[in-house]
Amino acid sequence: SQAGFRGGLVSRFRLGEDASKMARPKKYPTELRERAVRMCLESERPIAHVARDLGIHSESLRTWVRQAEADAAGPGASPARLTSDERDRLKQLERENRELKKANQILRDASVFFAKELDGTPRR
Repeated sequence: SQAGFRGGLVSRFRLGEDASKMARPKKYPTELRERAVRMCLESERPIAHVARDLGIHSESLRTWVRQAEADAAGPGASPARLTSDERDRLKQLERENRELKKANQILRDASVFFAKELDGTPRR
């Protein structure tokens, strides 16, 4: 129903607000993530068993373990996996790139506008 839609989805998101500035809340606390990764790396138990014991989805834990292994290996060790620092830097550079593209488009549009104004031909 429409009332359920308004109460659920619309109330959670503010219209007109930039979605990239709204961070999604983490499902699992940082302490739990660290403990789960430590348990997987220090024990011989499969990731699925540790995940089941802690009430975590096994694929989430597998992702955390892979990221921890990439972070431990250091920068440039494995081209397939970025470290957390490299990931943060990449996000920052992508954000800057988007902003610069927007600025370039604004400048292009302005130059077209002013070129038409200075052209001197009558407008229709």
